[in-house]
Amino acid sequence: MKELINNLKGDKGIWSFVMLLALISFMPVFSASTNLVYVIGKGSTIGYLVKHLVHIIIGFGLIYLVHKVPYHYYRGLSQLLMPVVGLLLVYTFFQGTVIDGANASRWIKVPFIGVTFQTSALAMIVLMIYVARYLAKVDGKEVTFKSSFIELWIPVFMILALILPSNFSTAALIFSMVSMLVFVGKYPIKYLGMVIGMGVTMLVLFVSFAKAFPDAMPNRVDTWMNRLERFTSDEENEDDYQIEKAKIAIASGMVYGLGPGKSVQKNFLPQSSSDFIFAIIVEEYGLVGGLAVLILYLMLFFRFLVTAHKAQSLFGKLLIVGLGFPIIFQALINMGVAVELLPVTGQTLPLISSGGSSIWMTCISIGIIISVTKKEEEIAQELQEKEDREAALQQLIDEHILREKAREEAEAEGLEQPAAFSIEDRSANPMSAVFGK
Repeated sequence: MKELINNLKGDKGIWSFVMLLALISFMPVFSASTNLVYVIGKGSTIGYLVKHLVHIIIGFGLIYLVHKVPYHYYRGLSQLLMPVVGLLLVYTFFQGTVIDGANASRWIKVPFIGVTFQTSALAMIVLMIYVARYLAKVDGKEVTFKSSFIELWIPVFMILALILPSNFSTAALIFSMVSMLVFVGKYPIKYLGMVIGMGVTMLVLFVSFAKAFPDAMPNRVDTWMNRLERFTSDEENEDDYQIEKAKIAIASGMVYGLGPGKSVQKNFLPQSSSDFIFAIIVEEYGLVGGLAVLILYLMLFFRFLVTAHKAQSLFGKLLIVGLGFPIIFQALINMGVAVELLPVTGQTLPLISSGGSSIWMTCISIGIIISVTKKEEEIAQELQEKEDREAALQQLIDEHILREKAREEAEAEGLEQPAAFSIEDRSANPMSAVFGK
């Protein structure tokens, strides 16, 4: 175990906060799983706990493997994976209608192992790396709107077009994060404004087309509109069931909570172990527990800011921003939905909610970020070793000068000369560590 810990390179703060969030997840997931066991009648609580443990172990295995890969390799890998992601999204769009009663145009089933996989999560990672690669490539060069639109924005809009019909919240999150990333990457503001205007226009056209021809293609436009109407309306609605139960859970928790495993609303709240797990955390651990989780995400966000600032290359900075910030924003969106600051979106709480693909994609993002910080540590270590060698060399020169000066003074006074300095005198030579014995 000690050897394994010593092999964990990169920013220790990020490692620590990710591990803490993963550890925190076990009790809420175990507690909320009773909804699936006793209300829906699926599996056992221990079974769900073991399943979540396996997901976490695989996730940390992915972090370990990914952080070992030099991050500049992902620059070329993103170009290779963009067509693959596009094909996966096309397949996902057409492959089915329902999985366990839910709209299936977000997931695909992995053959032979029966695991469902949300392709939009992988698409976000690949797309953010692709955008970071482009911004690093054009850094310091004059960018025209035509060239950037062809190379940057057409791939972005194609990916978004495949995600939007079935998952508006993820498409909106990806577009927001790409816009933020190109802003950080010093993409011309006037071009960014034009692109945002085009994006809004295309969204309006899509919604209008879907409303006019509802059977033309699979979409969830009516679901989005109903959620927005319910969110902005003051009237009571039967479909507000999830939000009402989440609010009851949060109100019941008060300051210190009901205690671990003592949630009542987990038996009535759908998706209590995934989309609304934050409400269960607050009910069982109170305002203190909810704030502790929020603070952990904010501290992780701070580590992302610090490591992005320290990164030597623009590509490394943009990778941390592009992959790290969406994790934090997704967490804030999940919490905002639970307390009714935002309409229902279906975004999970990263590293805490149950679900294999969401945990694994988050872990891959974390692994790439740690890979960047690992490289910066290696550079800093090389610089420190160089400084140490230079300092040792300077000390050797100074000692040689002092010995020569002492010899000259002795000769001038006719005294016995001190022993001449010898480079072979390794015992007194601080440079022995530099040159070797």
